[in-house]
Amino acid sequence: MTAPVAYVVKRYPRLTETFILNEIRAMERLGAALHIVSLLPPEPPPHHPATAEVKAPVHFLPPEFVAKAVTLVRAHGAVFRAAPLRYAGAFGRAIFWAGISLAPYAVSKQFARAGFLAAVCRRSGARHIHAHFANTPTSVARFASLMTGIPFSFTAHAKDLYLTAPRLIQRKARAATFIATCTGYNARYLQGLLGADGADKVQLVYHGIDLPLLAMRRERPGRSGQPGPKTILSVGRLVPKKGHDDLIEACGRLHAAGHDIRCRIVGEGPLRADLAALIARLRLTGRVSLEGAMTHARLIDLYREADLFALAPRIAENGDRDGIPNVIAEAMAIGVPVVSTDVSGIPEIVRHEKTGLLVPPHDPAALAGALAGLIAEPERAAALARRARGLLEREFDLWATTGALSRMLGCTACADPAEDPRRVRRLPEAELVG
Repeated sequence: MTAPVAYVVKRYPRLTETFILNEIRAMERLGAALHIVSLLPPEPPPHHPATAEVKAPVHFLPPEFVAKAVTLVRAHGAVFRAAPLRYAGAFGRAIFWAGISLAPYAVSKQFARAGFLAAVCRRSGARHIHAHFANTPTSVARFASLMTGIPFSFTAHAKDLYLTAPRLIQRKARAATFIATCTGYNARYLQGLLGADGADKVQLVYHGIDLPLLAMRRERPGRSGQPGPKTILSVGRLVPKKGHDDLIEACGRLHAAGHDIRCRIVGEGPLRADLAALIARLRLTGRVSLEGAMTHARLIDLYREADLFALAPRIAENGDRDGIPNVIAEAMAIGVPVVSTDVSGIPEIVRHEKTGLLVPPHDPAALAGALAGLIAEPERAAALARRARGLLEREFDLWATTGALSRMLGCTACADPAEDPRRVRRLPEAELVG
């Protein structure tokens, strides 16, 4: 087994970041040794049951002030003694960046946490640092790299990429060995920022789906003709970029048109009160429900019960946006027909009239029309679901995507994902695009 990789995340475990958990699980099963460094203490329960499968030790600073201060002093002392010139260079760089930054305190916190990360790397014998998210975790990884000489890389997602100043992304990218990102949309943005000299560092690595875990449900012939409401499922934090208000308004239009529907919105967030008020105002109480946060195991049950999956992301006023929401891929894996918006990387997975339906963002009428169409044409919806599963098997399989990232990280002990017995049969191209 090769020397370990230090995996840096803002908080681990985290209920809303199943894509990172899945990647870590698959990386370990493919032979990689990891040490997880969480910049914040673990999120309180509930945790996804799959968290128990992860073998990697999790390192984080104590939450108590005195214990945290003692830990940081000891960590920085050990790193300084191991490589005083490197440490001095990193310290000087931190002073300079803090001096030109609009948030000097944030830079000082990043440097402090970097000492802890560097000490973990030194004790564990880590040969590479990989950070998830291009903002704080990558800044910490870069400082730790300066302190230790250990190379680093990072994965850029969505909010972290578009709400971070381009010059900061450029600075981090120039120092990194490579930049992974989860959509072609993001990759093009990064390549534009880096120009010809740095564009080859950008690597597209989709968030893979554990397809054997999310087995496609059997089709239920004649379900569309059965009495009772049709269930629309949506999953996402209750924040502006998810467009839940547009979905609720679309449900109001469906109800007004005589469709017997139920919409279940899974997630928690700051807009809960506003969305509850909108449901009441549109007289949808009992038809649209806010289900709150839940474990992945419970969510899988809801996918299997749903007739349709809908998510209406948009670009928020501050520029925040989704990449490819993992929940779309999960719904597609289980065989739920998907309707979403043509924002960011979503068209890379929801290919209009092939693997799902796309509508413009912030357009409840178009969203209602697309959902009504699939309710009225169940055979068409089922065909979209079959082709969606085929696309996942070809391009979004967890073992293939994680295997590719493992090789980028130099994990030569990792098995060839094409030979992994957990892989499922891939549908041929004709079944995907027909």
